[in-house]
Amino acid sequence: MEKRRLIGCLVVKDGLVVQSIAFKKYLPVGKPEIAVEFLNNWGIDEIILLDIDATRQGRAPDFAMVERVSKKCFVPLTVGGGIKGLEDIHHLIRHGADKVVMNTVAIKDPQLIKKSAEVFGDQCIVISIDAKKTANVYEVFLNSGSEPTGLSAVELAKRAEKLGAGEIFLNSIDHDGSKQGYDVELIKQVADAVSIPVIACGGVGHPQHFSEGFNKAGATAVAAANYFHFTEHSPVTTKAFLREHGFDVRLDSYATYEGFEFDVMGRVSKRMEEYLDKLRFEYQPKEII
Repeated sequence: MEKRRLIGCLVVKDGLVVQSIAFKKYLPVGKPEIAVEFLNNWGIDEIILLDIDATRQGRAPDFAMVERVSKKCFVPLTVGGGIKGLEDIHHLIRHGADKVVMNTVAIKDPQLIKKSAEVFGDQCIVISIDAKKTANVYEVFLNSGSEPTGLSAVELAKRAEKLGAGEIFLNSIDHDGSKQGYDVELIKQVADAVSIPVIACGGVGHPQHFSEGFNKAGATAVAAANYFHFTEHSPVTTKAFLREHGFDVRLDSYATYEGFEFDVMGRVSKRMEEYLDKLRFEYQPKEII
């Protein structure tokens, strides 16, 4: 059985990684290269890098930034923002991207999904869907959640799959930055409607939310952005929590936190002093990530 994937999402605005709240407020975090290095060293399975300024400013993807970031990244790197055609995808791959994310262009030029899947393979094409609930439907929005499209998330996901997309990256605008967990209803609707992998994103504030993304919502992979910034959570401790709750995740570190307990915030609890004293006299192998 395929292992569960934990994905780190880096939202880039004005050249910096930011925390996003409801697609309206942004708190600067730091350079993309440093954020990628942290995620990479602490056991993330994949990284999604989204330049949210590129399309709005009408410019091409920041190929130089992608190249800098890719040199620090040793897991699959998916890049989005500013894609307008096959040439942009070609350049992103040349500069270090393993996959590309299409958002606005997937709606305004849906045939690009088909063309890009034929040229680069469906495994390379990820369609990003930003949705929020309006009346009784989850509607897709563009331009940082300000431009309604009239399309439902389910409708767009099914169209993308038919045109050859390999994955759906699904983000809840309502839950973005809320720390209240995924929009389970949204994710379940889309996951039930398509057969390609669905990556859940938006709202994580506790490791338990990743578990709910898998069990309750039916996501194939789970992603988070803000969760990994300015908190005591890291990919490896999150994976330890998921393993404790029966999920098969990839571990490539000696720091597995096996047998540790977690507090109400989902953080690793401090061990008893006797255990810590014992460690002083034990040989610990060099950390391997």
